[in-house]
Amino acid sequence: MPRPWPPPSVKRKQRGDRVSLWFGDVAAVDLTSMAPGTLIENLGIEIVEIRDDALVGRMPVDRRSVQPAGVLHGGASVALAETLASWAGYLAVDRERFHVVGMEINANHLRPISSGWVVGTVTPINVGRRVHVWEIRIADEAGRLVCVSRCTLAVIEQRSTYATPDARA
Repeated sequence: MPRPWPPPSVKRKQRGDRVSLWFGDVAAVDLTSMAPGTLIENLGIEIVEIRDDALVGRMPVDRRSVQPAGVLHGGASVALAETLASWAGYLAVDRERFHVVGMEINANHLRPISSGWVVGTVTPINVGRRVHVWEIRIADEAGRLVCVSRCTLAVIEQRSTYATPDARA
């Protein structure tokens, strides 16, 4: 029996002549309000743009995110990548019925950076009913690629537990 498309966890929203990747009204979703008290806040990660087909965030390269050699720590790049993939997965599903969790992530660190900001753009490789695969490209402020990552998320059938600090308490 053929599976319905889009799958129940993923519904596309028509916006004029474009189809959005996101479920529901993403403009009403305030991702920043969920960051306090998390690694996201500690690393200074911010969402800067929600496009119909991508999510863009940034992270400062400063004392919080560098290794002892003074360049961006690979783990900080991976934290940015997984944050962007997780938020993208969160926005792509019916949050009242589904939650996303990380299954696997890999990263190739291509260029050192010692200051400024890195900007990550997450796009879908596959958005399925039970598994999402996202590509995250992290660049410096000049647009040079610093890291490329791929993150796999499981989509589980339970209401999303992403919440603001007050709701987590």
